[in-house]
Amino acid sequence: MDVDPRHYEQIGIKDNDIHNIVLSYLVHNCYRETLESFVDCTGMPEPADYIEDMEKRKGIFCCVLEGNALKAIELTEQVACDLLENNKDLHFDLLSLHFVELVCAKKCTEALEFAQNKLMPFGKEQKLLEKLEDFLSLLAYEEPEKSPMFHLLGSEYRQHVADKLNRAILAHRNLPSYTAVERLIQQTIVVRQSLNQDHGKYVFFIGRDSTIFSEGLSQRLDSGSD
Repeated sequence: MDVDPRHYEQIGIKDNDIHNIVLSYLVHNCYRETLESFVDCTGMPEPADYIEDMEKRKGIFCCVLEGNALKAIELTEQVACDLLENNKDLHFDLLSLHFVELVCAKKCTEALEFAQNKLMPFGKEQKLLEKLEDFLSLLAYEEPEKSPMFHLLGSEYRQHVADKLNRAILAHRNLPSYTAVERLIQQTIVVRQSLNQDHGKYVFFIGRDSTIFSEGLSQRLDSGSD
């Protein structure tokens, strides 16, 4: 039976629900100072259990963004000793960042030795072999920033690896690897796509409560931006 979408327009969204969504985003991304200000403004209890964890993850995150991959690996092994051992793809990504730093510093001999000793053992897996070939191709160019694989040298790739590592550490600690707002946005996109495909007919999904909430939140945010 089709359900009139207007039925859900009367569903209220509590401020506390929105506060929790914002709080989860700040904790996830290690924005401690902003979190403390937010807690003071809203009167919410400070998530003390997460503060130490945030500081450790932030230190690792910053090391990756700065290109200090070996330090990031060392710190990761301290907080999640078996994480990289069980996640070869992520381990390779971190090591590849150090390789990139050597290439950018024109230390080609050192980069080649590092690749032979640290990266090539990962080449036993086809997916990682293809990635390995992409990185090694940088050595063929005097100006690697002009190579087809130039994107591996930029800050966007470091950001990608940092985000990937952060999510992996959270999952290793049995914490959500995606923020509530990310999940809500994903759910809203699915709902809207389904509505468009169904010519405006509302479709029920598993996780109905989150669907209703995400639609209501979206409407509230849209009205607030007018």
